[in-house]
Amino acid sequence: MIVGTGNVGASIAYALINQRTAVSEVILTDLDSADAEGEVLDLSDALAVAPSWLKIHTGDYSDAKSCDICVLTAGANQKPGETRVDLVQENAKIIKSIVSKIMQAGFNGIFLVVSNPMDALTYLTWRYSGLPEERVIGSGTVLDTARLKYRISRTLGVHPKSVHAYQLGEHGDSEFTLWSNANVGGEKISSLLTKPEREEIENYVRHEAYSIIEKKGATHYGIGACSVQIINCILNDERRILPVSSFDDCHGVYNGFPAVVGRSGVIRRTNLKLSEAEGVKFQKTINALKATLKQVEDK
Repeated sequence: MIVGTGNVGASIAYALINQRTAVSEVILTDLDSADAEGEVLDLSDALAVAPSWLKIHTGDYSDAKSCDICVLTAGANQKPGETRVDLVQENAKIIKSIVSKIMQAGFNGIFLVVSNPMDALTYLTWRYSGLPEERVIGSGTVLDTARLKYRISRTLGVHPKSVHAYQLGEHGDSEFTLWSNANVGGEKISSLLTKPEREEIENYVRHEAYSIIEKKGATHYGIGACSVQIINCILNDERRILPVSSFDDCHGVYNGFPAVVGRSGVIRRTNLKLSEAEGVKFQKTINALKATLKQVEDK
């Protein structure tokens, strides 16, 4: 089930249709039922030429009982000049209402939270749902990491899939690049790129969303494709390591960090070693996430 048929929800559904996937049925639901119906009609036109066959139709929260994964994309959109954090209070109310109705329907699957501010809303979804922490997952820094790999690949002249690097922490302004472990074919990227080059790439990745929103109003194709990667990883029990937003026992918040993802959700977070400087950056991102959550908890 995909909750929310705006740009992001529709892009996830479109990406599902255009990939070979384990998904056999997609249910779209939105407060604007006409919009959801329109998206189903439009998406259905692609099925005759799509690489996979799946059923796609509208539904409501009562359908959640039969779903393996519920993808949350509903909420207010980030406007030009806004940060993701600016959305927290309004979207927390929306997510609380949606999650309550889904759980009342008997949902017993995995939540994948994409709505922003994603890490905070993933934490709140966990609290509102009462599900085990491993079955509530945020899209994390999967998109940010994809952006990072692409920028590095352009600079070094290699394929993005040959780049092994992660963007960590908050899906937001405090995220950072884990340069100490980044490599291409075993060669450390820190030895291939100068510090100014690395800083330019990191800053670009951190702020790329603002540039896209300023130019076209929204970002949705990238997160659509990345969400399908996470969905396939869960349903196929791939146990791939992805920097999803998972619960951090040490700090009590959700944040983007490499984790083994499979059919049961987050199987475990990796024991990745950070440099001293990266540890400081990670603590800053934890502080930022706690400050965001405090805005909701104080209301």
